[in-house]
Amino acid sequence: MPIQILMPALSPTMEEGTLAKWLVKEGDEVRSGDLIAEIETDKATMELEAIEEGTVGKLLIAEGTEGVPVNDPIAVILEEGEDASAADNLSTPAPEPKADAKKSAAKDAKPAPEKASGTPTMAAPAPKSAGSRGRVFASPLAKRIAQDKGIDLSSITGSGPRGRIVKADVEGAPNAAPRGKSKPQAPLGSIDARAFYEEGSFDEIPLNSMRKTIARRLTQSKQEIPHYYLTIDCVLDELLKVRKHLNEEGAEQGIKLSVNDFIVRASALALKKVPAANVSFADDALLQHHHSDVGIAVALEGGLITPIIRRAEEKGLAEISAEAKELAARARDKKLSPAEFEGGSFSVSNLGMFGIKNFTAVINPPQAAIMAVGAGEPRPIIVNGEVKAATVMTVTLSCDHRAIDGALGAQLLAAFKSYIEYPPSMLL
Repeated sequence: MPIQILMPALSPTMEEGTLAKWLVKEGDEVRSGDLIAEIETDKATMELEAIEEGTVGKLLIAEGTEGVPVNDPIAVILEEGEDASAADNLSTPAPEPKADAKKSAAKDAKPAPEKASGTPTMAAPAPKSAGSRGRVFASPLAKRIAQDKGIDLSSITGSGPRGRIVKADVEGAPNAAPRGKSKPQAPLGSIDARAFYEEGSFDEIPLNSMRKTIARRLTQSKQEIPHYYLTIDCVLDELLKVRKHLNEEGAEQGIKLSVNDFIVRASALALKKVPAANVSFADDALLQHHHSDVGIAVALEGGLITPIIRRAEEKGLAEISAEAKELAARARDKKLSPAEFEGGSFSVSNLGMFGIKNFTAVINPPQAAIMAVGAGEPRPIIVNGEVKAATVMTVTLSCDHRAIDGALGAQLLAAFKSYIEYPPSMLL
C-alpha cells in the first residue's frame, strides 16, 4: 500500500511549515535515512528523513509552498511492485501514529551540512476533528472556499476522514456569504488596520511564519498569563572593573566577556539561590526545575528567538560567553534545533546596547519569568550620605503571578542584584 509522507510536527507549537526544497524527484528510489526534503519552520530549517524504503510516487506539494499544515500529506512513497496510479488513488490521511510519534519527530533531528539544523522523521499525529480541542483540520480547498465566503471553520463539523473538513462541508455551510462579497474574518479580538487607511497609501508586507508565531504566542501570553513587574537598579562599577581585568587576562585565549555574560551567570545563580522561583505553571501543578536553563533573546531579521544556555548555574563566565556567541550565530543562520530554543526556565532580554534605559518584557511560555535589562549609564547615587557618580543599570523582572508571588519575585531580584554588584560572589 502506498505510504503518505506528512508535514511533520518539528516542535510542540508548530502548526504549519514551508516546504522549502525537495531533495528527491518522482521516480527516485529512497531508503530509510535518506534525506528527501527541507522544511522551514518559523525559527529553523530542518531536513526531512525517510523512514520507509520505496519509490517516490508523487510529490503533492510544490517547492516554496508556505503555510502547509502539520499532518497534511506532502508526498507518496510506493512500495515494491506498486505503480504511479496507486498514488493517484490515495487521498485519506495515514493511520494515526502512536502517542510518542510527535516527540520522536523533534528528538530524531540531526544537524544538516549547510542550512538545516535537524532531521525529523516522517511520522506525525493524525488530525483531530473540528470540534476537538486544538486547531481545525481542513483540506486546502476547503480553507480557500471558507476564506472567500468568510466562514469560521471552527463552527463546521467535518465529514472527511477523522473529522477533516472537506469542500462539501464548506459549500453546504449555512449563512455563507456569496463568493467575493466578504473579506476573511479577522481573528477574534484583533483589528484589521487596513480599514483605517486609504487604499494605496501603504504597502502590505505579508507576515512570515516567524512573525505570525510571535504575534500568536505573545498575544496568548498577555491574555492568559497575569503579568506583574518588579524593577531594581544595580550598580555596575565593580562588575566593570572585574570584566576589564578578566578580559585582559584572557586576551591570549580569545576570551572577551560581555556584561550580558555576567547577567546570565547572575540570573542562573539567583535561580539556584531562590529555587522556588525556578518554576513553570502547568494548570494543576508547578514544575520546579532542577537546573537554571537561561534563554538569551537574539534579534533576527523579521523577528527574534531565544536560544537557551542549559545548566547555566554549572558554567563559568568563559563557557557562558562562548556558548552564547555560538548560539546567537547559529540562530541568525536559522540553524538551531528546536531543543536549543524551546523550554527553558528563565529568559534575559537585553536592550542596553541600544541605549534603552528600562523596559518591560513579555513572558515566553512555558517560562514564568523574564528579565528586561537596560543600559548601564552614569547616575548620581547616595553613598554614606554623600552624592557620588556611579554606573547604574535598571532591570525589570516580569513574573507570572500564578507561579511566582510578589515577595518571591522580589527575593529573586535581590539575589540577582547581590551577584551583579559583587561579582566575586559568583565564584563561591
